[in-house]
Amino acid sequence: MGFIKNQLLNVVEWNEDREGILFWKWDNNEIKKGSKLIIRPGQDAIFLNNGAIEGVFEDDGEYDIETEIIPFLTTLKSFKFGFNSPFKAEVLFINTKEQTVKWGTKNAINLPAPGLPGGMPIRAFGTFSCKIGDHDVLIDKVAGIKNTYTVDDVKERIIANLDRLLMSWIAKEGKDMFNLQISATDIGEGIRADLDADMSKIGISVTEFNIESFSYPEEVKKMQEKAAAQSMITDANKYTQMAMADSMNNGGNGGGGNMATDMAGMAMGMAMGQQMAQNMLGGQAAGAAGVAGAAAAAPVAGAKFCPNCGTPSNGAKFCSNCGTQLG
Repeated sequence: MGFIKNQLLNVVEWNEDREGILFWKWDNNEIKKGSKLIIRPGQDAIFLNNGAIEGVFEDDGEYDIETEIIPFLTTLKSFKFGFNSPFKAEVLFINTKEQTVKWGTKNAINLPAPGLPGGMPIRAFGTFSCKIGDHDVLIDKVAGIKNTYTVDDVKERIIANLDRLLMSWIAKEGKDMFNLQISATDIGEGIRADLDADMSKIGISVTEFNIESFSYPEEVKKMQEKAAAQSMITDANKYTQMAMADSMNNGGNGGGGNMATDMAGMAMGMAMGQQMAQNMLGGQAAGAAGVAGAAAAAPVAGAKFCPNCGTPSNGAKFCSNCGTQLG
């Protein structure tokens, strides 16, 4: 008799042996006398009878079904166990934990862009988080026809709507077609709100939707790199000035000011070199001019013509026209 009694005992529980499951339906609907219900952290247990909710149990722990569960059921609270008269019910275990899922566009999305008749093809990647928001709706729309529901099922439904939502929200929030990451937070929040409204129809809540990156064609990336390089060259003088200013403010402090000091030293060295070269050239020119002037001013013995104005000297010591000394 004891052997038969032990055979009739069973445990109603969900071990969650696979990740990413949002709900799981206990597959043995005959609950025998002496059975136990085990609810683990992050789980709810919902008793169903003919598809209708009999009771929802949210606190984790171990319960005796006859004494601690049946008295709280809606229509079966007066049920009395007898020998060979099992309690027939379905038990749906709900995963209450938030699930984070990676997503990515299946195909490139062609966004309208000036000068590109076919549009700008881009891809996007990121993560979204979801959880069960309304178990009543979930049971009515999904659990009645499925024994389990996973985050992959949610992802499939979200990806089906994602291209349309991305195009719509990029058009609303994407002010710079070539740098959409600036608007990624606003675009992601808009998409999250739309997805949450859609998934709430089956009792799922979308709590976050993050866009980690946008991917452009290689040609566009090369254009961006070239533009960045040109910008760096244009701003080189400004950067040098800033480095010199930092050096003056942080001089002698060491640490983070070393790089600014080095840059300032290089810039000052270049400036000094340029100034020295200019001075040398200027000195050479001044020297040449001085020699020429001295040569013009020096007396020329026996000159037949005045070196200053070209008047014939006729053997005179001074020019008769300009008075320049001739000898």
